[in-house]
Amino acid sequence: MRDSTYSALFGALSNEIRMSSIANNLANVNTSAFKKDNMAFHDAFIRFAHDYLIDERPNLRADKLFPEAQVMAKPRLSDQQIDFSQGSLQQTGNQLDFALSGQGFFSVQSGDEVLYTRAGNFLVDATGTVRTQDGGTVLAEGGPLVLTPGARVTVDGEGNISVNGELSGSFDIVNFEDLSKLERVGANNYRALDDAVAVAPEDTTVEQGFLEKGNVEVVSEMVAMIETQRAFTMYTKMIQAANDTDNKLITQVGRPTI
Repeated sequence: MRDSTYSALFGALSNEIRMSSIANNLANVNTSAFKKDNMAFHDAFIRFAHDYLIDERPNLRADKLFPEAQVMAKPRLSDQQIDFSQGSLQQTGNQLDFALSGQGFFSVQSGDEVLYTRAGNFLVDATGTVRTQDGGTVLAEGGPLVLTPGARVTVDGEGNISVNGELSGSFDIVNFEDLSKLERVGANNYRALDDAVAVAPEDTTVEQGFLEKGNVEVVSEMVAMIETQRAFTMYTKMIQAANDTDNKLITQVGRPTI
């Protein structure tokens, strides 16, 4: 297979992955506190020895001693990161809706592990336990947050929870030194990797009656989608052109003459 076919194939596959990421971002544009994925690509250049040689001689014998550089590129997906930038806050007036202004995450018990989320659209089950939309238990003071059904709940900017005017606890809100140590696990939750270092959030306030909107910019994602579609089409045309060239070499150039 020709090198051009390999390059086009890697480029097409990379853009296919990019398109899946863009589609996921757009599908979650209305998901509370959703954080978009950013992707980056690079060219893995294959360089020859003479690519590093520069022979520019301003004299009469300035003929080049070496052939022109031949750099072949194999496009690769180099990085995929979650963009944890702040989304805008939308007022709802619901006493069980909370938004974090600044860095940090709510702690949630899901099965045997603790997960983290910024989506504060909580609800209360029949036992009074505060849960996330996917059923995770919201943690406060290291344990499940339980409210009296029908009680008046107020939360100040530091996350302290008062039930009917009496202090009941505070949300377990944490941040991490390196946000790249968090991985997405679905349902708008994140898992901290083993080497993630949790720290107390700074300059973070809890806004009751608000929800954080996703940080997806529809126009930017649509532009990226058009760019990705055109790039994918270009790569498929390169593959077809290389295939046509190979067919001509096999059927015409290699045909014996009589």
